[in-house]
Amino acid sequence: MVQEKWILVAGGAGFLGSHLCERLLAEGHRVFCLDNFQTGRMENISHLVMHRNFRLLRHDIIDPLEVKANEIYNLACPASPVHYQADPIQTLKTSVYGAINLLDLAVRHKAKILQASTSEVYGDPEQHPQSETCWGNVNPDGVRACYDEGKRCAETAFFDYQRCYGVEIKVARIFNTYGPGMDPDDGRVVSNFIVQALQQQPLTVYGDGNQTRSFCFAKDMIEGLVALMNSPRTVTGPLNLGNPHEVTVLHLARRILLLTHSESDVKFDPLPQDDPVRRQPDIARARALLSWQPTTKLNVGLKATIAYFRKELEENRLAARRRKRAFADAAAYPGKQAIQVTQWPRAGAVHKSSPKQGQSFTYE
Repeated sequence: MVQEKWILVAGGAGFLGSHLCERLLAEGHRVFCLDNFQTGRMENISHLVMHRNFRLLRHDIIDPLEVKANEIYNLACPASPVHYQADPIQTLKTSVYGAINLLDLAVRHKAKILQASTSEVYGDPEQHPQSETCWGNVNPDGVRACYDEGKRCAETAFFDYQRCYGVEIKVARIFNTYGPGMDPDDGRVVSNFIVQALQQQPLTVYGDGNQTRSFCFAKDMIEGLVALMNSPRTVTGPLNLGNPHEVTVLHLARRILLLTHSESDVKFDPLPQDDPVRRQPDIARARALLSWQPTTKLNVGLKATIAYFRKELEENRLAARRRKRAFADAAAYPGKQAIQVTQWPRAGAVHKSSPKQGQSFTYE
C-alpha cells in the first residue's frame, strides 16, 4: 500500500498539472492544487473538486506562501509562446521568484521538490539530439527569452538550494507534450492544427514546415514526472523527458488532416523569431535511471486528443447558442428579472464575448 503524502502541485489547474493531480489522487495522496488561473482552467479540475483529498488554492507563486507539504511539483508557468510572451515580465517572475518561493517552502518543511523545466533551455540547439550535457543556444534578449532564460535561472536556483541547504531536488526537462486537456487557444502546434482542421480552416505552418519536433503524450509524461519524484535522492537531474520520435511540422499537419478527415488546406506563414529548427530529446538517462520511456504511439495519442477537441468545440458551440438565446429572451421581455452572469475561472476564456475574470454583469 502506498503511504499517503501531502503533495503541492503548483500550476495544478493547467494542462499537465491537472493530469498530475488526478494521478496523485488515484494513488491515495492528499493533493493541494495551487494556481492563479492565468492560463490554468477550472474545466481541467472540475471533476476533482469534490474529492475528499483535493484542495484548490488560488495563489500566485511570485508571492510567498505557506502550505504543509511532503512533496512539491512546480509546474506553474505559461508554457506556450502565445501565453508566455503576452506578459513576459510575469513569465520571468513566475519562473524565478516562483521557484525561489517554492524552494523556501521546501526548506521549511524538508520537502522534496521537482522543477518542471523545459527543452527550451536548449534554445535553437547546435547538438542533435539534445542530451542533458548540452548547454544550449539561447538568445538572451529575444522574445522567447522570458521563458527560456527564466527556466534556466530556475534550474540554477534549484541546484544552488541543494548545495547550500541540502534540499532534495529533481529537475525534469520537458519536451513537447500534448493530449486531452489542452487549451484550444494556447497556440501550440498540436492544438492549433487540430482546432483548425476540425473547423475546416487552413492549417498554419510557420516557415517551410521542415523544422522538427518530438511529441510526448500527456499520460506518458506524467508517468515520467512521478518516476523522477520517486527516484533515489542521488537522482537529481536534469533529465530529459519526452518522446524521441522526431517528425517534421509539415508531416504532423498532414497526419492530423488525415485523422480528422478534414478538407482544410495548409498555409505557410513566416517563421517566428528564435523558433528552434530541430528538437529531439536524448532520453538515455531517463531510461537508465528511471526505467522510463514513452509508450503511446503518435497516432493513438492524436486520436485521443482529436476526440477531446471535437467534444470541446461542440460544447462551446452549444454554450454560445444558449447565451445567444438568453440574450434574445432578455431583449424580448425587458421586464424580466435580471440574470447574473457569474465570474469565469480565468481571463482569456475560449469565448471572446465572455466576461473577463473578476467581472460580472446583469441585463434586464
